[in-house]
Amino acid sequence: MTGNPHTVSERKVPPYSDSIIFRGKTILLQIRRAIIDFRNRDVIRHRKGQVVADKPVIATSRTPLWTETDPAERFLVAGKIQNLRLAVTKFNGIEIPAGSTFSFWRQLGRAGRAKGFVAGRELREGCIVPNVGGGLCQISNALYDAALQAGCEIVERHPHTQVMPGSLAEKGRDATVFWNYIDLRFRSCKALRIEARVEAQDLVIQFRGDVRDVKPVHQLQLAVIHSDGPNSCATCETGDCHRVVRKEENVSFGRTAYLVDERSPELDTYISANRSNKDILLMPIDGRRFKKSNYAWSTAGFDRIRQSVFVTMKRSYRSRKLSAQGAARQLNLLQMYEELAESYAARLSYDVLHVVIQQDLLPFLWRNGHLGGRTFDVLMTALPMDEIHVRLDHAQALNPASPTLGDFRARPELAAAEREALRMARKLITPHTEIAALFPRRSELLDWEIPVASPIRRKDNDKPAIVFPASTVGRKGCYELREATRGLDVRLVLLGPLIEGAAFWDGFEIERDPSDWLERADLVVLPAYIEHKPRRLLLAAAIGIPVIASSACGVTGMNGIETFDAGDIGRLRHLIVTTIAAKSAEYVP
Repeated sequence: MTGNPHTVSERKVPPYSDSIIFRGKTILLQIRRAIIDFRNRDVIRHRKGQVVADKPVIATSRTPLWTETDPAERFLVAGKIQNLRLAVTKFNGIEIPAGSTFSFWRQLGRAGRAKGFVAGRELREGCIVPNVGGGLCQISNALYDAALQAGCEIVERHPHTQVMPGSLAEKGRDATVFWNYIDLRFRSCKALRIEARVEAQDLVIQFRGDVRDVKPVHQLQLAVIHSDGPNSCATCETGDCHRVVRKEENVSFGRTAYLVDERSPELDTYISANRSNKDILLMPIDGRRFKKSNYAWSTAGFDRIRQSVFVTMKRSYRSRKLSAQGAARQLNLLQMYEELAESYAARLSYDVLHVVIQQDLLPFLWRNGHLGGRTFDVLMTALPMDEIHVRLDHAQALNPASPTLGDFRARPELAAAEREALRMARKLITPHTEIAALFPRRSELLDWEIPVASPIRRKDNDKPAIVFPASTVGRKGCYELREATRGLDVRLVLLGPLIEGAAFWDGFEIERDPSDWLERADLVVLPAYIEHKPRRLLLAAAIGIPVIASSACGVTGMNGIETFDAGDIGRLRHLIVTTIAAKSAEYVP
């Protein structure tokens, strides 16, 4: 390791016999501890709860994740972070009753490969060695630090025999652990709640409880056995050591994973231009292979491709049984997004250091801790939930008779998870101008893919035909279009079901779902409050049909498209009248 004063020739090479003796000693000590704990039934595994959830934060410990001093150690630190991601789920949200003892190992259990733990860095006899579950001392250090801040009684604590750079051992607030004989245990005279999370750069441990005076705690410090920097198997040049890790095996450590759902041509082009041959693509199914255009992502050039076929089939089956609108459908969509996100998370190897995530999956991956210690970008396919709620509330206030504008809102905790994740994202990628405008400093605005327009033969109409390219539902602006065209001598061509009610367009001349709407359209109008896929608008504009759309449609600045603020009926009517007048003077009402 950089800064180690010992040369290779001066280092004592640990023989296999030392490892065998060490293992034998630990087994005996683990058996001894197991017998003691069996007799002492006071040490229990604490459950998660909400009794203390509203209490104030009384202690916080924040420590950095990436503490390697040499790039060759990055794979060991990444393994440590993977272990932390798994371990915090056992501590986050647990509540410790007053007077009860907390035990690190009783709460966590054994960290084995079967539970997903990987080789991380572990300090052993003056060396940093790879070991399954390595790195968990960062949690025990933070728990001990928080316990001191909260004035807990320290029942058992063992300091490290060597200081790791960047750890709490530098401040004397560390607690080493080793399954299952070196433990961290403490108790509090009042109930405590532990909250633990792995952020992009830090491990954060917080205690909640009643505020009380904290008396200084006297810490017994053992003399540090190794005062110089630790050796590391990742950088050691002692080739005859049985622990040595070959540098060339980890020289290009780290990759990006792309987690996608429904295909967007703009995002597909972006991924193809930015992926490397080390990267992973996680997709619902291979749409090109199974001839499913909505999942037909480009798969060439990836190191690995993983599919979630079962979840995709389940989602398709359940979706067919639900109505096109309503709370039940939205709840099902969210549930299936979460199942897809979890199936992807199970396939994320610890060498995935950066993730590019389609927005649907983001709040679940963030809430469940899968993005901790990783940087990530978001493929934005929709407005954030908070913004959707604001716009729906505004539309409902303007149109209180609508049966659909207030039928569903996402749970506050889910919206909060998305909000926090978007705040932590490195970059937000989208072709939608309205979405990009919400994040002016971090958004990357892509070009919409303009459809290749085949020549069409326009049909003559006896009166102007205004195409409404959406279902008759409040969020698409049907109320605004109805008021803006009231009294005009026009025909409304509707391209979707009448979700607001069969009598919604009574008194208007309408035509339902004609297959030749492009040939007959004099004008395409979409005054939506929410529109994330303006494909029909792009197609009409490419053919040369005049288009009027709200800015919420995300096509501001596109050639052939006039935009206005959603809900502005006066402006909408003016644009409709002037556009029709410019097309043919005889159609002016």
